Amino acid sequence: MQQVEYLGHTVSGQGVAMDKLKVQTFLDWSLPTSCKHLRGFLGLTSYYRRFVKRYASIAAPLTNLLKKDSFTLDDHAIAAFAHLKRAIIAALLLALHNFAKPFILETNASRLGIGATLSQDHHPIAFSSKKLSPKMQRQYAYTCEFYAITEAIAKFCHYLLRHRFVIRTDQKSLRNLSDQAIQIAEQQNWLHKLLGYDFTIEYKRGKIMWLQIPFPSHSKWLGLNQSYIFYLY
Repeated sequence: MQQVEYLGHTVSGQGVAMDKLKVQTFLDWSLPTSCKHLRGFLGLTSYYRRFVKRYASIAAPLTNLLKKDSFTLDDHAIAAFAHLKRAIIAALLLALHNFAKPFILETNASRLGIGATLSQDHHPIAFSSKKLSPKMQRQYAYTCEFYAITEAIAKFCHYLLRHRFVIRTDQKSLRNLSDQAIQIAEQQNWLHKLLGYDFTIEYKRGKIMWLQIPFPSHSKWLGLNQSYIFYLY
C-alpha cells in the first residue's frame, strides 16, 4: 500500500497531503451570502490551516464579517475569499517528522497576525498562524515577535519537547532572549513558557527563503508543476 486515506488527509512515504475530494469541495464553494455559509467555509478551511502559511492573516477580512451586524461583502472580503481558496487548493505536501533530526521553527509577526513554520531539512512539516487581538496589534515589534515564539512553541510542543530545535526570527534583539534582563511585563509573563525546552535562537534576516517542496498532484489545476517554491520573509 503506497498511501493511506485518514481523516481527510492522504498519508504516503512522501508526506501528508489534503484529500483530493476536499480540494474539489473548495473549488466548488461559492461566494458566501450569509454568516452561516461563511462559518461553514471557514470551518472547513480551518481544519486544513496547518497546510497554509499565514492562514490567519489571509482569512482575517472574512473572520471580521462574523462579528455582530458586520456581514458586508466588500472588495476586501471578496479578495480574501479568492485568496484563501487559492491558498488551500495550492496547499503543499507536508513532510513527515523525524525525531532523530533537529527541528527548525521559523516565526514571524505582522500587523494582523503571527505565524510559524516547523520544518526539517528545508521541508515544512506544519504551518501555524493566529490573528492578533486589537491590543496586541498596538504593541511594539519586539513584543509581537516574542509572542510569536511563545505561541509557536505552545502549538508544536508535541514535536519540540525533549528534542533540540532552532528558532529563527527576524527580530535581532531576541537572539539572547534567555539572558536578557526582565524589563517589560511580557517578558515576565512569557519567559516561563520556554522552560524545559532545548533550543537556540538565530537571527534570520528578512529575505527570500527557498524550500524544496514537491507539490501534491492536485496543484496541476493551478498550473503548478515545479519542485521549488519561495517565501518572502
